[in-house]
Amino acid sequence: MSQITLEEVYALARLAKISLTEPQAKQMQQEISQILGFAQQLNAVDVKDLEPTYQVTGLKNVTREDKIIDYGVTPADLLQNAPSQQDGSLKVKRVL
Repeated sequence: MSQITLEEVYALARLAKISLTEPQAKQMQQEISQILGFAQQLNAVDVKDLEPTYQVTGLKNVTREDKIIDYGVTPADLLQNAPSQQDGSLKVKRVL
């Protein structure tokens, strides 16, 4: 099992911007060490003969080919319908 030091626990706590008491730090040290031990167990598994699993639900992406459709309207024509415009763009009220 991989051991993490108390100094490393305090460094992680500083990065997470949390304060830990001495008993909390010792408990975190044990818990993080257990988590790292579980990760080491996963690293020890031999998976060289297994295919990667990219999709487990059987769903497939539905995509379409991009096609340019010319509706015969220019951006300037569309801006004529806008209640307010500025420099070729729609002008809207500020939203906060």
